[in-house]
Order: sequence, then structure tokens, then C-alpha cells
Amino acid sequence: MEFYQRPTQEILQELNTPRQGLSGAEAQQRLQTHGYNELQEAERDSVFKLLLETFKDPMVIVLLLAAAVQLVLGEVIEAVIIFAVLVLNAIVSVVQTKKAEGALDALRQMSAPSAKVLRDGVTQSVAARELVPGDVVVLEAGDFVSADGRLLESGSLRVDEGMLTGESEAVEKHTDAISEDVALGDRKNMVYSGALVVYGRGSFVVTATAEKTEIGKIAGLLASAEAKQTPLQRKLAAFSKKLGWAILALCILIFGVEAARVWLGGDTGNMTNALLKAFMFAVAVAVAAIPEALSSIVTIVLAVGTNKMAKRHAIIRKLPAVETLGSTSVICTDKTGTLTQNKMTVVDYFVPEKTAPELPDDPAQWSDSERRLMEVAVLCNDSQINEDGAEVGDPTEIALIAYSNSKNLPYRQLREQHAREAELPFDSDRKLMSTVYTLDGQRLLLTKGGPDVVFSRCSRILVNGQEQPLTPDLKEHLQDQNEAFSDRALRVLAFAYKPLSASAAVTFDEENDLVLVGLLAMIDPPREEVYSSIEDAKKAGIRTVMITGDHKTTARAIGKQIGLMDDNDIAVTGQELDRLSDEELDRKLEDIAVYARVSPENKIRIVRAWQKKGKITAMTGDGVNDAPALKQADIGVAMGSGTDVAKDAAAMILTDDNFVSIVSAVAVGRTVFDNIKKAIAYLFAGNLGAIIAILFALALDWINPFTPIQLLFINLLNDSLPAIALGVEKAEPNVMRRKPRDINEGIFAGGTLRSVLMRGLMIGVAVIISQWLGMQHSPEMSVAMAFTTLILARTLQTFAARSNTQTVFGAGFFQNKYVLGAVLLCFGLYGLTVLPGIREIFSIPVSFGWAEWQRAAGLAVVAVTFMEVWKLTPWASANRAKRK
Repeated sequence: MEFYQRPTQEILQELNTPRQGLSGAEAQQRLQTHGYNELQEAERDSVFKLLLETFKDPMVIVLLLAAAVQLVLGEVIEAVIIFAVLVLNAIVSVVQTKKAEGALDALRQMSAPSAKVLRDGVTQSVAARELVPGDVVVLEAGDFVSADGRLLESGSLRVDEGMLTGESEAVEKHTDAISEDVALGDRKNMVYSGALVVYGRGSFVVTATAEKTEIGKIAGLLASAEAKQTPLQRKLAAFSKKLGWAILALCILIFGVEAARVWLGGDTGNMTNALLKAFMFAVAVAVAAIPEALSSIVTIVLAVGTNKMAKRHAIIRKLPAVETLGSTSVICTDKTGTLTQNKMTVVDYFVPEKTAPELPDDPAQWSDSERRLMEVAVLCNDSQINEDGAEVGDPTEIALIAYSNSKNLPYRQLREQHAREAELPFDSDRKLMSTVYTLDGQRLLLTKGGPDVVFSRCSRILVNGQEQPLTPDLKEHLQDQNEAFSDRALRVLAFAYKPLSASAAVTFDEENDLVLVGLLAMIDPPREEVYSSIEDAKKAGIRTVMITGDHKTTARAIGKQIGLMDDNDIAVTGQELDRLSDEELDRKLEDIAVYARVSPENKIRIVRAWQKKGKITAMTGDGVNDAPALKQADIGVAMGSGTDVAKDAAAMILTDDNFVSIVSAVAVGRTVFDNIKKAIAYLFAGNLGAIIAILFALALDWINPFTPIQLLFINLLNDSLPAIALGVEKAEPNVMRRKPRDINEGIFAGGTLRSVLMRGLMIGVAVIISQWLGMQHSPEMSVAMAFTTLILARTLQTFAARSNTQTVFGAGFFQNKYVLGAVLLCFGLYGLTVLPGIREIFSIPVSFGWAEWQRAAGLAVVAVTFMEVWKLTPWASANRAKRK
């Protein structure tokens, strides 16, 4: 049996702890056995090791080999440029990795620094890390609980356990054993490390410390939760690996073919020059094929997406999360504060003579019973709303005075007119609160509490301003109304009063023979905008699942109200989930829309179950209990009002705690991914054109059409600007009408590969013709012509890359001003390469003039024109229909 299911005396005997606490010697002995009450830090990889990891990528290896060859051949500038790019990318990768290690640090910092403990029969303050199982700890309002334990005493003790349960309302504690198996949030005779005492006093015996506490278990889950790669990261990693080995194989093949040609030709005397030429062709292919700026460009495009999301209340902590959002197919969301307003609100009331569905806004129209109901609600109440709007007090009591204000009876006015004469504070045993006021010249005891408790203490009821006996029929009618409110997941309070004589002492005995007035029902209502956002998510093919620490009835009612639950959907509790095997959960998973009273282990299991089905899963949360699931999810979404632990484990933070912002961020994420694909297609189409020209020249034994520094100039500088400009393209019209993309879908799916091949071929053909024209003059001129055609064709290709299906005019020529600016800047950069003193570096002879430039530019324009015409062909039209 669990500790909460057993009486305190039995637990003290098992722990061998006397009521006056352990002796100092015994505590020291147990400290040696159990260790310190603190979470241990896991070993982390060193910065140097992380740095080395970044150089395992096959594309990086190829570039390192290319740089080494350049160095051997004396081409120092090219080699230094390649090394600088690789080191910069490695540093960025390591910084991102180190930034993601904060969640466990924040969790360790939540432990209380000290605790009041009974040692040798005397209360003394000790460091919380020195607590041991069996210690008796004293609690007072304002204390943080420093270990898990079973309560021995509870004097109106109320504890905020929201960091573990996700619920903002403090829990009323008691010391009685709980016979049935209940969720953590319902274990009201236990306290847990990290919780805050908000009211009352008590004491508990420590039952668990360090890793064995609930927070310790969460730390273990955090350590075991997988740090997920985003779909784009996985695809780019897989693609770069294949591309790297393919380029390496191609380079070896080129070198082998050229060497064989020389050997078979019998020209062994020229072997050194031939091998050198083969080396240069191989290096050129490697440099031309690998988009050196790809990593930086993707990072910049993602950063642009983060700025857009920030304007929509979504702060991105980890850049890849922008793209992951666009892939999301399941959103596991909390209820309180995310789908709801996180503000208790009175939504209905009942008095026996009620005739209208709502309480009139004019107090002059209230019946006597309605007026008395509001008087009791406001005066039997300790909360207040300050002049600046700040709310102080219990959320339920705040809801009562806010309701009075909304009905044009200012609560302050009522309190200023009547002075409180006495009070009987709320406690968990009575479940009542009472105050004494003089109203209409009569001294009254005003009482509020749970309906069942108040009903049992009432003998009369106020009807049409007259007191009359509370008959069984009237009582049954009231109970039916209470159940009707409960079926709507409303929290209900009952209100009553009792006339007192002027000299009567106010004791707990007076809370009997009361006059029942009526009921007020309240709920944390859904956000108004959530309804449409749930519908938008459905249209986008995204499944929304509610995971909450609230009760099943309340969660299910909210789920149905906002359209999250369909007719065939079901709700389960954490305990019901625990009884399901993995196979049963897999079968039922897609029918479960609501999970209630869940544990941290439940949350991480739900996320993993969806991931097992191949779904990209987003998870929201704000408490410590959410942190493992936030880390396990493909994208963890923390609330801005949540704990630092949750924020450190998440990839995104919502500043407005609003579900609507998640759906809005998904739209941005989808657009960002579309734009990343456009940028990648742009880069690879240009690189393919260069490779085609190089291989053609090799096959015909022409001079290498490009020098490495020309290719590096295009790849690193010239191509970067248009690729970044493509990253700010506006969203496609159907961006939130498409289903989430398949996680197995490659980077070049959806017609992108066809576009890359077609555009690369057009560029390659234009460059080949240009080189041939240049060769009619001289080998040096052929290189200048090829370089000019390549850089202009790749730059103008930006317009074609804006869409795989729409022509530049269909997509709006002037819609993306960044593209226009990037193209003009690229023309300017090319202009620098032909300036005296610089043109020599780029192998452009003095004889290259205006006439040659016109021929090269004309070929580039023709190539891009063919790209646009291709979009109108049946092949592209079929692809367009498929995308829709």
C-alpha cells in the first residue's frame, strides 16, 4: 500500500520515527545511508567533444579534403575560406546545443534552502539537503516543502501544488488515510517537494528525498526524454550524408577517368599535369556541388520565422522549432489558461423564485432572494480587487465579487456600508466560512460553502422574501439543480444566513439551523477565440488533444463545448490510462480526445504513443510536471506564466498562454518550411547547373569552366542573398488547408526535385553554350563567359524559384520586394568582379567586354524564360493539381 493509504502511526513505525522526531545521531546515520536530499547532475559532453561531432558530416569531410588539396596546390585563399566556413558552422552548432541544457539546472534550483525539523524533540532549522527519510518537518504559511512526506498534523493547511499538478488552486490538506487508489492531485494527506504552503500550518514525516521524490522522478524523466531532431534536420542530415558520399565517389571517378585516359593514351610523360588537372576538376566538382552557405541560410530563414512568430505571441527558444511547427499533426494542450481564461467566472445562479436565465443587470429589478444572495456572496468573502485591477485572494471568491461588480452592485460599496463584526474562517473540516454583519437593522450570520454541507445545516429557505420550512420536496429540487450545474462541469457554492441576537456569541455551533438563500455556479470559461482555432486546426489536419490535471467531468464538458471532442471521442483519466497496455493504447489512441488527472509519466507516455504512430507532436505545459513531456515532444510549448523548468525544457514559449497563438504559429511554421524548400531548391538547381557544365567540359576535354574561387564566391556570397530573400515569401493561399506533411517525405518531394532538375539543366545548357562561344576566342575567355552566364542565370533563377507552379507574374512580380533587392545587389556584386585589380582574381581577362557580357546575359535570360514556360506545361500542371 502507498503511504497515503495508511494511517500515520503505521508509517511512523515503519520509518522507525518517534513523534518528537529523530535524534541528531540517527539523522546523521540515515544521511550516510540515503545521501543528500538533492538532485544529482548528469555528466555532460565537453565543448571540445561537441565541436568534433560537427565534423562527422560526410559533406564536411568532402569539403575538408577539398580544402586540403587546395592547400597542397598552393591555393591558400580558397582553403582558408572553406576552413573558416566550417569552423563558423561548428561554433554555431555547439552554442545551440549548450543552450538546451538548462531544464535540469532550473529543477535543482527549486529545492528549498532550509527546513524546520524536529530533532531531539526540539524544532531547529537545518539545510534542506540534510533531510532524511523519517525526519519530522514543521510547515507554516510561506514555507516551501523540502521533501515528499505524509502529513501528521494539518491546521487549515492549504498547499499550492500547481508546479506538479498543473492546477492553480491551492489544495486543502488533511491527515486521514485515503483507502482508494487516487491520482497525485487527490492525495490530500501528502505534501511534495517544491510545493508552497499558502495558508495554515502542519507537520509531516519525510517519506522520500532526492531522486525518490516526485520532482526527482521528473528529473529522471527529463534525463531519459529524447532530444528530438526536427523533420527538416533529419531530412537534411540524411540528404547531406548521401550527397557527401556521392560527391566523394564522383570526385574519385573523375580523377580515375582522367588518369586512365592519360595512361591509355600513352602520354605518360604528361602524367603529372594530367593528374593535376584531374585534381582540379575533382575539387571544382566538390566545391560546386556542396552548398557551403546552406546551413547559414536555413538558420537565417528560421530566424525570420521567429520574428514573425514573436509578433504573434510565440517566442522561439530553439530555431528548428519554427519548421517543426509546420509539420505538427497533433497538439497535446493543457486546459487551464490555454484553452480557458484561467479565471473563475460566475455563469449561472439559482434562487427558488428565479424566472430569468440571467440575473438582471439593474439591482433595482432583483427579488429579495436575489439581493440577499449577492449580499452573502460579497460580505462572506475575504478577496478584493485593487484600484489597479490586481486581484488578491482565492480565485473563487474573486469570481463572486467580480460578478457583483458586473451586475452594477460594486462590492466595495457594499462593504463600506456594512462593517464586519465577527468571522468564522474556512477550514477543511467544516468546509464552511461565516461572517457576521448587520443588514437592514438585523444582525445576521452569513455563510457559504459546498452545497451538500450547507443543505445539511439548513432548516428553512428564503422564497419571495419570506422564510419557510425547507421541505424534502424543496431540498430535492435544490439537489437536482446542483446536479444539473455539476453536469455542466460548473463549480457550485451554496449561500445561507441566520438571524442572531445582539448578544449571541459567534461560535461554530451557530452554523446550524440556517436559512438557505440560493446557489451560484462558476467555471473557468473557454477563451472566445479558441472555438475558431480548434476548427482551423481540424481543417489543417491537426488533431487537438486535451491533457489536464483537472477532473474528468470538467475536462470533458470543456472539450465538448469548444468542439475538441467529436461524438465518437472519449475521455480517460490517468488511472484508466495506467491500466491500458501499450497495445490497447495504440488501438484507442486516435479516439481519446481528453486525458484528465494525469501524472508526468502519463504525459510522456501519451506523447511517445503519438510519435510511435509517426505523428509530429506538439505539447503545451507550464508546470514542473510538464517538463519531461515538453522535452520528449517534437516541439515543447511552454506558457509565459509557467515555471522556469518548463520554459527551459520547451522549444517555444507563448507570451499570452493562448492556444490560438499555437495554431497561428503553425501557419507561420508551414510557410517557413515552404520557403526553406524554395531556398534549398534555388541553391541546388544552381549547383546542378555548375556540375553539368563541369562534367560536360571534362567529357569533351575542355578547360575547367570555373575556378574554385569563382564557385566559392557564388556559393557563399552571391547565392546567399536571393536564398534569404526567398525565405520571406508570403504564405501560400492554401497553407492551412493542407494536411500535415508526411514525416517520411523527402526535402525534394512535392515537385521540388523536378524543378531542381529542370532549372539545373537549363542553367547547365546555357553555361555550356557560353563556354563554347568563349572558346572561339581563347580558353581564358571561355572561363569568363561560363562564370558570367552561371552567376547571372543563378541570380535570375530567383524569380523562377519563388514558386514551382506559378509563374513570376502569377505569384506577383512586385509582391516580394526583398527578391527584387537581392537580385539588384547580386548584379552589383558581379559588377565588382570585373573591376580592374579584382577581375584578375576571378580569372576574367581584359578582353572580356560589353559584347561578351551581352551574349552571356542573353543566354541566362533565355534559360530563366524556359524555366517559366515549363511551369505552363502539363507536367507542371499535374504537379500543381497534386499540391492542391
